[in-house]
This record gives sequence, C-alpha cells and structure tokens, in this order.
Amino acid sequence: MPAAAPAPPGPYGFLGPEGSFAHAAALALTGEPDALVGCASVAEAVDAVRAGTVTGAVVPLENSVEGSVPATLDELAELAPLAGGPPLVIAAECYLPVVFDLLVRPGTRPEAIGTVATHPHAAAQVRRYLLTRLPAATLIPVGSTAAGARAVAEGSYDAAVAPAAAGRRYGLDSLATDIADRPGAVTRFVLLCPAVPPAPPTGADRTTLVVYPRDDHAGALLEILSEFASRGVNLTRIESRPTKDQLGRYSFSIDCEGHVADSRVGDALAALHRICAEVRYLGSYPRSDGRAGPVPDGRTDAAFAEAAGWLARIRGTGTG
Repeated sequence: MPAAAPAPPGPYGFLGPEGSFAHAAALALTGEPDALVGCASVAEAVDAVRAGTVTGAVVPLENSVEGSVPATLDELAELAPLAGGPPLVIAAECYLPVVFDLLVRPGTRPEAIGTVATHPHAAAQVRRYLLTRLPAATLIPVGSTAAGARAVAEGSYDAAVAPAAAGRRYGLDSLATDIADRPGAVTRFVLLCPAVPPAPPTGADRTTLVVYPRDDHAGALLEILSEFASRGVNLTRIESRPTKDQLGRYSFSIDCEGHVADSRVGDALAALHRICAEVRYLGSYPRSDGRAGPVPDGRTDAAFAEAAGWLARIRGTGTG
C-alpha cells in the first residue's frame, strides 16, 4: 500500500459516535485516537471542517454493495456550500471491511425485538436478514450504526445493526454476527480537508472531481468521457447527481486513476475546463488498494514532454 501524506494536526471529525465504522476509519487514517470528534451526520462533519472547528473529517464515500453515499457526494459537489466556508478536497482514503452484528441489551430475546435502529446504508445491506428473522420489527433510521447501538443501550430501541466494536463500547450483546445479506462488503472512507496543494504522486494514485456540463445537448457525457479515453486515463467511478437548481440538470462525480501532476491527467482536466461549465477538483491522493493501472503507449509523462518539444520545434523552425 502506498504511504499517504501525513495528516494535518487534529482534531478530526468523523461520522460517529465512537464505535462506528467511520470511527475505525478515522483511527486508521489519522492515527490520532485522542483527537477525534464524533458528528451526528455527514453534513455536520463537513460543516465542522468548513467552520474550522476541526482540521478534517472522515466520512464514507462508497460501499461495495450499496454504492456511493449521496450525502457525501452532494456535500463535495456544492459550488456554493449552504453553510459557507472553503471548498474541501480529499486528502486520503482507506478501505474498511464492514461486518454487521445484531446488537441487543443483555438478556433480550429475539421475540422481544420490536424496533431495530441502524444507518440506512447498513439497513440496505441486511434487508433480507431482517425480513426473514425479524419480520415484525420496525426499522428505525439513525445517523450512524454506532448511534443506533448507543440508543439501544439508552433504552430507546430494542436492537441495532452495528459493528461488534459498537456493542463492546456500549455494553450490548451480539444476538447474531455477520448478518449481511452479502458477506465481504467493503466501505471506502475519505479524509476531507480544506484545499491544499496535493502531495506528490506515488505512482498508485486516484483523482476525484465533479464535472458540470456546459449545457443540455446530445453527446455531452460522451464529450467528457472522450477527454479521458483519448489520454488513456481510466475511470474507477462515475455517477450523476442532480445539481438541485433545475429539474433534469445533473453533474458527474468522477474518480480516475492517476494524479493531477501526471501529464495525461492534468491535460484531461484542462480539456474539461475548456468544454464544461464548471470542474470541481477534489483532490489527488494515494489509492488505498495500492493498484496502479498501466499507462498506454504515448500517454506517459515522457511522451507528453517529447511531443511538446516536437511542437515547439515546428513553431520555432518550421520543421520537426
């Protein structure tokens, strides 16, 4: 795994409270167990960064089963954040396996469970289990899995779907373990910070951006994709999100292989800047999985430099 850039000094917000998957991700990304501040929602964590009350925030971005987390995508895509403050970038990422337990207060029996609290993303991953094992229970959405566990410990609900760490933290028993409908799920968490120059490329990097097409015309998405394809830049994620200013208008949230310092990636971003209404650069950072895709012939930094020299000779002397 490539080494991430050193995290700035804390404190750091995370989607909490303690015992959540985001808490575990925050520990992994920052190494600062005593400088972590639990936040009730992604929006609250992001607002804390923009307000300067925390240095950065660790929030979920996507899950291997349920896909991206809309709250995080929308906070990053806002051209004019409702809460004000500076634009944010992704400074680092980590992948975290997510295993869900059914947590209850000691002595609770399955037939006594009338309410189950959890985060909506977790609920979607255990949907079939709950329908089969607890068909009469009411599902209660809460801000995080750990918040559900804490609420059970406080007596607000009968059970929670949460990590085993949350059960240990709040004195709950695991009535059932590893209850996901599809075992082996992984969630990608990111560390958000105010915009700073990116760390140098490692050779196994990812760049994230949000692209706003200039207008609604045939082939707008194809134009965007062509700028990446023609430069040999592989996309690892692309999805549309409503711009929220007009029905039918969408932006595109994109992850691509490579670093903004790579010639092919920088050239693609510059081309998008020319043809799109807005391009929000959201950071270049080491990939948590350490993967580095192949760079096609003619798209390396050396090839770009050679081509630029060739063009300069033509412009200066008339011959290449």
